[in-house]
Amino acid sequence: MGIVINQSFKNTINTYLGFGIGGINVLFLYTNFVSDTYYGVIAFILSSANIMMPLMAFGVHNTIIKFYSTYKTKNTLNSFLTLMLFLPLLIAIPVGCIGYFFYDIIGGWLASKNEIVKDYVWHIFISGLVMAYFEVFFAWSKAQMQTVFGNFMKEVFHRVGIMILLFMVYFKIITVDTLIDGVVLVYILRMLIMKLYAFSVRKPVLKFTKINNFNAVIKYSSLIIIAGSIATLILDIDKVMLGKLMPNIEKVAYYSVAVFIGAVIAVPQRAMQQILMPLTAKLLNDNDKQGLKKLYERSSLTLFTISGFMFLLIVLNINELYFIIPSEFSNGIYVVFLISAAKLYDNLLGNNNAILFNSDYYRMVLFFGVILTILTMLLNLVFIPKYGINGAGIATFMAIAVYNSIKIYFVKLKFNMLPFSKQSLKIVGLIICCIVAFYFWEFPFYPIINIALKSTLIGLVYVFAIYKMNVSDDISNIIKRYLKLK
Repeated sequence: MGIVINQSFKNTINTYLGFGIGGINVLFLYTNFVSDTYYGVIAFILSSANIMMPLMAFGVHNTIIKFYSTYKTKNTLNSFLTLMLFLPLLIAIPVGCIGYFFYDIIGGWLASKNEIVKDYVWHIFISGLVMAYFEVFFAWSKAQMQTVFGNFMKEVFHRVGIMILLFMVYFKIITVDTLIDGVVLVYILRMLIMKLYAFSVRKPVLKFTKINNFNAVIKYSSLIIIAGSIATLILDIDKVMLGKLMPNIEKVAYYSVAVFIGAVIAVPQRAMQQILMPLTAKLLNDNDKQGLKKLYERSSLTLFTISGFMFLLIVLNINELYFIIPSEFSNGIYVVFLISAAKLYDNLLGNNNAILFNSDYYRMVLFFGVILTILTMLLNLVFIPKYGINGAGIATFMAIAVYNSIKIYFVKLKFNMLPFSKQSLKIVGLIICCIVAFYFWEFPFYPIINIALKSTLIGLVYVFAIYKMNVSDDISNIIKRYLKLK
């Protein structure tokens, strides 16, 4: 777990840094430096490219992680990696040809409601392609157990680049049209830097010979494309349905802000998964059942401990936080609680997703994804008309709770192991005690000062309790190291 804790800690810092920079860009710079129309165009380009990314990557970024450690000789490994480099082109080249020959038709369809979008069809294709190859090169370095630099590029680099471009627009150094081109160039540069780093970690040796399990690799990649597309769809389905079922489109904005706040809890899991994926794949490929069980329990405990603290900071400061932003957004407080609880449950699963993605049961990821999508849609249809944005929050929470419970049960059924232990119950008890003690405790100062004071107090109590109860050796070692305790 040493490499997991070390890289996860650095990845968490990078992810929160990127989250903060992204928040400044989204909430302040875009809204003040760029018109709503062009902001919408940029958001549309990046969202469309993000949806295209799993298809353009042909699932290669997951395939590298799953199969890399199964190849024991240099020749077979080089043949496998050569295939991974060129496989995305099987999708990218036909899609590019379709875009070239049917540009006007595609542009007309995309611009049916907004004519300005027609000029940016190639921006979407290029962005989707470089996003896909970025993930391929990131997976290349993950397979070598190197995730920190790639995570920095994934979470921080492009947001800093976009921030610089936005300030250049503000100071009239570039035009808004140049800004849009610049955003795409930032993603291209990010991909190229990631490529150089990945090849510095392991130099590619092109070898065009067929690998033994070629059919298994292609089958896995094909199914993971669908699973990745479903995952992307799930991220935005509640917002889309909210916009369709509610008469006031601004409700989507209130809901989005609430989800943005609650999603902060997902950062530790997102950071740790970067290293958990290749480690889990190696344990599965080596048939190390004891090592897998140990990693499952320790990753769950570590993630639950960290995310539990983030959960407390959010729910115990949420009232003060909503005093800072416009009052109409306060309708989303209930949604924050629901999304936060759902993300806390996600963290409790530890490396559950990594086990499912990299085991022989990877097909179940697709099956479970379809179940979650259908369930989410049905629950939204039931609750949104009755409860508005709160209904969307209820639907999302219920769907995630059912989905996670199914995954826990499936891993228990097939691998005979659970992620939680008695130590997990101690953390649950600590979280409940902190909520009871601090929820109604408010300082009589300006909200930002109140949040800072209350967060400091919560942090001291939580860290002290975790250290004294020694619920996790990994967390206790981090506390000792950074607080210079003996």
